[in-house]
Amino acid sequence: MLWDQLKEWKENCRWVELSHPLSPRTPHWSGFPDMADTTLFDYPDGFYVNKFELVSQYGTHVDAPAHFIEGAPTLESFAAEQLVMPLCVVDLCAKVRENQDYAASKQDILDWEAQYGPVPEGAFVALRTDWSKRGDLDNMDESGQKHYPGWSIECLEYLVKERKVGAIGHEPSDTDPAVLAAETGYECEVYILKAGRFQVELLCNLDQVPPAGAVIFCGFPRAVGGAGFTARCIAVCSKD
Repeated sequence: MLWDQLKEWKENCRWVELSHPLSPRTPHWSGFPDMADTTLFDYPDGFYVNKFELVSQYGTHVDAPAHFIEGAPTLESFAAEQLVMPLCVVDLCAKVRENQDYAASKQDILDWEAQYGPVPEGAFVALRTDWSKRGDLDNMDESGQKHYPGWSIECLEYLVKERKVGAIGHEPSDTDPAVLAAETGYECEVYILKAGRFQVELLCNLDQVPPAGAVIFCGFPRAVGGAGFTARCIAVCSKD
């Protein structure tokens, strides 16, 4: 019975929040306004109701393919079983400390696979950079250029074509390293979304998840025509 399996999970596994709490103080892309939280009804009215006003890609959020690709699938297109996946966490912290503009390479994935085996088909692959621990996500220099890490095209091509992953995720607010996006545009984000995958941005607490063996649950509304939405992602992993 699945209830027995769930009881075993709750007793023997760690449950890790991978999303930032949602509030006007939540980290988000600097081009978006802070969310607004107003009270429509309070307890003297008999119940308590909030009104939240925020952009769809606010805080930890999912991007559907339609976010960049006209006519591509929107949020309601993804079936429930597509939102639960094996979670692979690729640790790039050391490389990012040396180079804040680092782009994850195919070799990074091959090195991960040399230790943990092939990335499973349908997996969610996340880049751990510890960028979520920073107070300044944009890391802008004196010229106004942002500096943060991301993916490379060769890395994503390998994951999509060879490993057939289901989705990707990262801690910064964009798929592409900022300096590369300034030169060539958001080619990595266009690639992964054009491939029909969704991605989750502004993840956190990836340092609490093992590189292999965990399962991720990605939760977001079935927003009809939605190109993205604030998301809650949870990892379940062994206590060992």
